[in-house]
Amino acid sequence: MRKGDPIAVIGGGLIGISWTALFLAWGHDVALFEHEETSRHAIPRAVARPIAQVAELMPNLPAPGRLHLAASLEEAVQGAAWIQENVPEKVPLKRAIYAAIEAAAPAGITIASSTSSLVWSELSADMADPSRLITAHPFNPPHLMPLVELFGPDPDRIQAAAAFYRSLGRRPVFLRRGAVGHIANRLSSALWREAVNMVAEGIADVDQIDAALVHGPGLRWSVVGAHMAYHLGGGAGGMAQYLSHLGPSQERRWQDLGQPRLDAATCAKLVEGIASEAAGRDIATLEAERDTGLIAVQRALRSLEPGKAGPT
Repeated sequence: MRKGDPIAVIGGGLIGISWTALFLAWGHDVALFEHEETSRHAIPRAVARPIAQVAELMPNLPAPGRLHLAASLEEAVQGAAWIQENVPEKVPLKRAIYAAIEAAAPAGITIASSTSSLVWSELSADMADPSRLITAHPFNPPHLMPLVELFGPDPDRIQAAAAFYRSLGRRPVFLRRGAVGHIANRLSSALWREAVNMVAEGIADVDQIDAALVHGPGLRWSVVGAHMAYHLGGGAGGMAQYLSHLGPSQERRWQDLGQPRLDAATCAKLVEGIASEAAGRDIATLEAERDTGLIAVQRALRSLEPGKAGPT
């Protein structure tokens, strides 16, 4: 991939629009195919706000690329240098999409799937050239969250993908093998399982659990990961000392974690609790507040990078 190379985006839902905004903001022309015509017409307006958010976070970007709403998948992928697929999480649908792409796109061009939970082996099973498919899972919203989780069988293609995403200000991480939910969603699911369990068990309310996460582990995790946090928690002896002295207490906590079910009673508690926490704010308002916070946090983190005296 070179700066400004054209990109095809397949699927114009939440993730597809966010990817499109990021690509456009960094100067790439994008041909987007969304099969639902009514949704397709709303896309130009939908990408305007995220493009502005990327510009707010990265103010020295080139002029935005051009958006073309393709009438067909075949039209979208012709001449593309990169293909980002974002259709719903249904294996037969994705396999059909890959077959159509292989028939119409330039030979050898990478097909990157934004799948949030499916694994490469089941997605690539029917492809003529499976090596050209990679899983490239972003964290929502992709235009603001730097993470991209990469997996595929071709090391050179994976390294090229990492270089491409880095050119867009993303932070790629690599899986050693395919896993349902990749890395970040497995971690998120594990944490939310216990958050749901605490609601179901009556340990704490939804808003209190969220507040504890945001003002405790979440704040720390914005600068160090889980393993590093425990390494620092071991004092001068680091991880070895933590495991030696506090490992048994960690195991006791693991054993006390719950296995909740999303039954009717638990779901009702979650819905009631989040309504209380939202306090009348609609989804659009909550998304705007989230995005403002994400921009502010990332500007602050960038100011800590070597050679940067303050937010840019």
